[in-house]
Amino acid sequence: MPSADDRPALTAIWTPGRLLADVAATLRFFSRIAVPAVNRHDDPARLPDFRRAAAVAPVSAIVIALPGITVFWLALQTALPASVAALFGLAVGIALTGALHEDGLADVADGFFGAGRPERRLEIMKDSRIGAFGTLALISALGLKTLLVATLALRYGGGGAALGWLAAESGSRAAFVAVWKALPPARPDGLAAKCGTPTRRAVDFAAALALLPFAAALSVYGPAAVTLAIVAQAAAGVAVARLAIAKIGGQTGDVLGATQQASCLAGLTGLCILV
Repeated sequence: MPSADDRPALTAIWTPGRLLADVAATLRFFSRIAVPAVNRHDDPARLPDFRRAAAVAPVSAIVIALPGITVFWLALQTALPASVAALFGLAVGIALTGALHEDGLADVADGFFGAGRPERRLEIMKDSRIGAFGTLALISALGLKTLLVATLALRYGGGGAALGWLAAESGSRAAFVAVWKALPPARPDGLAAKCGTPTRRAVDFAAALALLPFAAALSVYGPAAVTLAIVAQAAAGVAVARLAIAKIGGQTGDVLGATQQASCLAGLTGLCILV
């Protein structure tokens, strides 16, 4: 049963006006998109209340991903190779997010594998400089994502690849919401302290929203590939969570960013494995 502290946030999830305000707030938080106030529930000067707002993270992910995926689809209409089109789309997406999640992946790689003590790992993760592990993680992740998206384009065409990419992006946000809820904060002054920890209802709501793009993708990829992608995304989230517990004893914003990156790659891989 939800606690008394959870009930106001849970009730507000089902209010359409608050849902719209939460989408706007998460768009501002996770991207550089300038979103004006959308209604009386929305205050652009305030951080999102992620106890509730985490529920709509998969929706904001689709909005954030759409410009880059549109550029990818348009580039595919030319004679450019699919890999180049994928890189164009990735570049637009990274520009819109300010490399938020990529930065988290790099910080996690440097911190988790660059030190032996949890305290030192957390110090490294807060350092804005990037090290060898972070550089290699970024190169590997961006290279793999480019190849996976290009593979989808070659097999299923631009529309099919765009749909699969959208589903993977949306599902990856549901994965990090689940990790956010499951793991304790590794820092007392971290993201959870500032914005709250998602409630169980928010986690379930995010998972349900993330399934909608995958349901649409069934017409292109079939049940086996879609199921494999969803399972792979969940497994990636569990893997990052277990590693975070072992390395620093909990989650940080960087861990959530790394979860998003790993889960997105896992979803795209799942869509590519079967022909």
